[in-house]
Amino acid sequence: MINKATLKIFLMAIVCLFVVACSQDGNKKVLTLAHGLDQKHVVHIAMEHMKNRLAELSGGELEIKIFPGGQLGGERELIELLQIGTIAMTKVSASPLESFSPQIKVFSVPYVFRDREHYFSVLDSEQGKELLHSMAASRLRGLGYYDAGSRNFYTTHQPIHTPSDLTGLKIRVQKSQTSIQMVEALGAAATPISWGELYTALQQGVVDGAENNAPSFYLSRHYEVSKFYTLDEHTAVPDILLIGLPVWKSLSPQQQKWLQQAADESIAYQRQLWATASTEALQKVEAAGVTIIKPNKIDFIQSVKKMHDSFDGTQVGHLIKAFSAINPEQVTP
Repeated sequence: MINKATLKIFLMAIVCLFVVACSQDGNKKVLTLAHGLDQKHVVHIAMEHMKNRLAELSGGELEIKIFPGGQLGGERELIELLQIGTIAMTKVSASPLESFSPQIKVFSVPYVFRDREHYFSVLDSEQGKELLHSMAASRLRGLGYYDAGSRNFYTTHQPIHTPSDLTGLKIRVQKSQTSIQMVEALGAAATPISWGELYTALQQGVVDGAENNAPSFYLSRHYEVSKFYTLDEHTAVPDILLIGLPVWKSLSPQQQKWLQQAADESIAYQRQLWATASTEALQKVEAAGVTIIKPNKIDFIQSVKKMHDSFDGTQVGHLIKAFSAINPEQVTP
């Protein structure tokens, strides 16, 4: 019988045969972009916008071909395919990228941002842009941040009103050491599980809950098995649009300018879509029988203070302080 590791290698080999990161079709250069989201997700819709704008800006010289819905693998596999040059672009949550750039773990530290306005100010600041370019040693380059809202806890049987309600629960987290540290600081047992396996894990009681933003909670249908959603807003972890550094360097300066402009426009468009999608997602899950809980966030903030203090004197600690000094009026669009 073929084990999972062997099967993964076999499937990736097949992918390599049929997908080319950057191919030439006459005078047109085609960039492949793969991601794990549903085609109804606002990030996919924004990527379609980027695809169309790039074709317009380049006069058809550059084209993006999108493979959605995890056709080519999960986030970790897509990052690996990006590094070896099999695909050109992908979208991943910032959390798994901390193993490629330790500074990016700052996004997985809870309660770094004062509010949504502060969050966007940081993403659009010089520090935010520098983080996008901090993965060069791993052959990766960030083109920008898609909004992924605030992450909140959701559970199958027990509502979460205070941090003490998390004690002893098994909570699914992303494969991020900082996310694990955060959940454990709140008293729960952090359990890394892939996104594709989470619905079954919740259904079968492998975990008692998870944490994610409202649109993902809704589109994944996790609300069918998790009937409590707590708006504690512990982290605001953006999605990062990535391109393989070798592919980026293969583009001419003009082509890079076109691609960056198309990406920037898709990001602005996605942020508008996200605000609407978040409100609608909460309304839909509540109509489906989910209890929406609005806790006192002060209790959660105090529970992770020691975790914040543990970063003092580190790169991440310096970033947290730099972020706290950023005000909206200091950032130019």
